[in-house]
Amino acid sequence: MATAFLGYVLPWGQMSLWGATVITNLLSAIPWIGKDLVEFIWGGFSVDNATLNRFFSLHYLLPFILAALSLMHLIAKEENGSNNPLGITANTDMVYLHPYYVFKDLVTIFLFFLVLALFLFYAPNKLGHPDNYIPANPMQTPASIVPEWYLLPFYAILRSIPDKLGGVIAMFGSLLILLAMPVLDTSRVRGSAFRPLMKLAFWLLVVDFLILLWCGGQHVEEPFITLGQFATAFYFGWFLIIVPAVGIIENTLMDLAADENKTASTK
Repeated sequence: MATAFLGYVLPWGQMSLWGATVITNLLSAIPWIGKDLVEFIWGGFSVDNATLNRFFSLHYLLPFILAALSLMHLIAKEENGSNNPLGITANTDMVYLHPYYVFKDLVTIFLFFLVLALFLFYAPNKLGHPDNYIPANPMQTPASIVPEWYLLPFYAILRSIPDKLGGVIAMFGSLLILLAMPVLDTSRVRGSAFRPLMKLAFWLLVVDFLILLWCGGQHVEEPFITLGQFATAFYFGWFLIIVPAVGIIENTLMDLAADENKTASTK
């Protein structure tokens, strides 16, 4: 997301300039050091040429870091193996990463590039914003500041909280909460192939995410404010309440079934 945001700033249109101003200003919500930190990132007292040079350098560097992390992921996958549709560890059925998994993943990669090529060659302006063709002007605020479509759900979470610091915490928390999934998922079964409740919960999360995406692209007015707040509450509730609850329910049902089978076998 950081790489995408830095690249969005580089065209230096109205949306790029004001998007950079708004997002970097979020750091000013940090107590005591926020204002100094923002000026340090800007390289001055406002978003200017120094900021653009810094963002260009970081935008060039971060993809290499992502590539290194992807390589580390492949090494870990080769060392520890991956999951399977059954959600069980079966070393007897293991297959080599290459060529089997490599070619399986290449199908997804080529499909991704096919969809990307359709937008690049046939609809390059479809996902953009016309205001970004206006040269950057720090003296004129655009009618609305809309980030790129893949940042809209998190932008909706940010503006759903009236308090500035609370909105920043909620936005970063919506990403960092993924790190807590190994703890929050209390189910004994890996994967969702045999978990109907989790399948239903997953699609509820998908619908909620799409609602956040839609709200993030709308003006800050009713009913989008209230709808975004409900969607934000459900997003965090899904991770903190629904996922653990589904795991507890499934484990309880499995224990009851096991006890029933044990009782039936002893009769």
